[in-house]
Amino acid sequence: MVNIGRFTGVVQYDKEDQDGYPTRQRVEWLKHIPRSEFSQSALNEIGSFLTLFRVRRFALEFLSKVDPTAREPSPSDSAEQDTAEDATDDDTATVTASVQAEANTSDFVIKQFMTRLSGHQFEDFMAHLMECMGYTARLTPKSGVGGVDVIAHMDPLGFQPPIVKVQCKRTTGQTPRPDVDQLLGTLGDGEYGLFVNLGSFARGAVELERNRAKLRLINGEQFVELIFEHYAQLAPRYRSMIPLKQIFVPDLPQD
Repeated sequence: MVNIGRFTGVVQYDKEDQDGYPTRQRVEWLKHIPRSEFSQSALNEIGSFLTLFRVRRFALEFLSKVDPTAREPSPSDSAEQDTAEDATDDDTATVTASVQAEANTSDFVIKQFMTRLSGHQFEDFMAHLMECMGYTARLTPKSGVGGVDVIAHMDPLGFQPPIVKVQCKRTTGQTPRPDVDQLLGTLGDGEYGLFVNLGSFARGAVELERNRAKLRLINGEQFVELIFEHYAQLAPRYRSMIPLKQIFVPDLPQD
């Protein structure tokens, strides 16, 4: 998701902060938009920075998602920050390039699944991916069975637990908690729930996962990571749909 907000001007200090960032600037969030709704060039501009920066080339594309009447910033609006943004050392530039390469690939994979596969074909792919991970998997009837699209198990015959019930949602939006509750309601003894989407999950759904040992949520970012991990085992038809090749990029610490 691309989360667009506005600084409120209110600064807070959290003395109990555990992450090393006690000083915080409050933000009024205006809109949360799937990355797939933006051009790849616009995603490249926001995906390559590790700190605060000014969006220049594609500012209007982002602003128009919040306000259709938005105009491009004038040259005088953006000239004031040029010097600070250009002061990037070599290590930071290298890390930026590494992050950019990974972000571009993830966006490409998600867009391929959104444009090349139907919802049922996405379920079929997920069953195949489970098999690449060592499971035996089968699709439920096309009409769906109580929110379950795929059933997977380690026992070839499917009699021995654990049994994994998978719900697939081909969306780059945010999946609400009630959808996840529906999957949980199908689970019996020795059964586990796996919910997969190409976007994200609402806070209530994430909190539910934390409190349910039998539930696992896979968002778009994690889904792409699974594809990277098992890409060599994918069937040729899927590798041709998402043609990838392995590259090596520096993995420098981001201080």
